[in-house]
Amino acid sequence: MTNLNEKKTAISQRQQVLRLLDRFTPALAFVALIGLWEISTRVFSIPSFLLPAPSRILADGFAVAASTWAGHIWATMRVALIGYLLAIAIGIPMAVGLAKSRFLARTLYPALIIIQSTPIVAVAPIIVVTLGAGDLPRIVITFLITFFPIVVSTTTGLLATPEELIELSRSLRAGTRREVMQVRLPYALPYIFSALKISTTLAVIGAVVAEFVAADKGLGFFISFSTSFFKIPQAFAGLVFLVILSMLLFRTVGFLQKRFAPWSLPKNER
Repeated sequence: MTNLNEKKTAISQRQQVLRLLDRFTPALAFVALIGLWEISTRVFSIPSFLLPAPSRILADGFAVAASTWAGHIWATMRVALIGYLLAIAIGIPMAVGLAKSRFLARTLYPALIIIQSTPIVAVAPIIVVTLGAGDLPRIVITFLITFFPIVVSTTTGLLATPEELIELSRSLRAGTRREVMQVRLPYALPYIFSALKISTTLAVIGAVVAEFVAADKGLGFFISFSTSFFKIPQAFAGLVFLVILSMLLFRTVGFLQKRFAPWSLPKNER
């Protein structure tokens, strides 16, 4: 009996260790990568204007005033959030229209593909010249990059609703509005949240691309300004803030999905 209890205890401890390793493996791998980066730059004497060491990036990042960072981060976040929310507000109703109307699908969908196929970097200067200075052209650029995945993924989810559910709702005399709101959209939520997660990173990319073209504030502007004066460690510090911003937006969408629609998550993530 004692041996059996000891075996159970050993198995339980082994499982706890495996859980801890599974939980902290990404963080440990990231720390190891940063350490390898730091050692490599020192051992091979890599110039900071080619590849700065993490310690140099950290030092130069702290050398920039906190108020300066706050202004640039807020400028990028504001444009990214407005463009992202606008893409959601327009993209999801458009997806509903594409899923319900064959005419709209045949007329609008090709236009969406053409817009998405056009390199936004080439179009961005035209948009800036047309719409003038300010946040508006940057928001439009962010919107154009962001809304296509939302439309496509939402339309796919709406059309993937099983026919038996549609027939059941119609047998209960549910109207088109109730069919969409109570049957199709709930079934499409996994598709919608997947698109929303992808689009968070695209929103930040769109804001940065717009700031490269025309801006006097924002992380994209800061990186462009720093590289023009060969302040590469500062540019890398701005890149770190961009990564953090993208991850925060991504995690926020994941939290909202887990909080309000946990059943739409894969079983291993609930």
